[in-house]
Amino acid sequence: MTQYILLIILWIAWCALHSALVSLSLIEPLLKRFPDASRYYRIVYNVVSLVTLLPVLLYTFYLRGTPTFSWQGPWRFLQMAMTVSALVFFVAGARHYHLFQFLGLRQLKAEKACSVLTDDCSLDTSGVLSLVRHPWYTGGILIIWARPLDASAILTNLVLTGYFLVGTLLEERKLTAQFGQEYADYQQRVSMFVPLKWMARRMRKKG
Repeated sequence: MTQYILLIILWIAWCALHSALVSLSLIEPLLKRFPDASRYYRIVYNVVSLVTLLPVLLYTFYLRGTPTFSWQGPWRFLQMAMTVSALVFFVAGARHYHLFQFLGLRQLKAEKACSVLTDDCSLDTSGVLSLVRHPWYTGGILIIWARPLDASAILTNLVLTGYFLVGTLLEERKLTAQFGQEYADYQQRVSMFVPLKWMARRMRKKG
């Protein structure tokens, strides 16, 4: 039991650090004091996140045991559907995001950092972004649950799912601050993770 409590503490600590690093309450005072640091922030954030994630992952794999739930029989089709859907969201999302912007490399040459990962730092609402506002988070939630679930995996998934929700709220605060009413209108039109609003519009059109 102690080892699983430690696992939860490690994941919560990593998620808290990861969320704190993108919090406006941290970023805004820092960039006001060191305005030139904005171009380095994303790459430092990525490096710190990766380095601190590795020991947590290693401990998670160390605790792997017999699955509490395995995707057998009819459940196998649900697992396949979740995995394929996750890959679709990842690939479709990647078409709208700038890889070097995501890694923090593009900002090194930019005069000003922005909160989105598009080529021109504009708010892109086309393609998969017209279905859900956060396709990578949707894919992430699907893929972590579409695996054999032992005790360590279930605990990890619960913490990470909560992290995705909190991280999304923090990210949307930044996007609202940057785009104002434009992003507020986007929130009204498009669902966060599941394309419910898009499906509702489709059903109304068919009706």
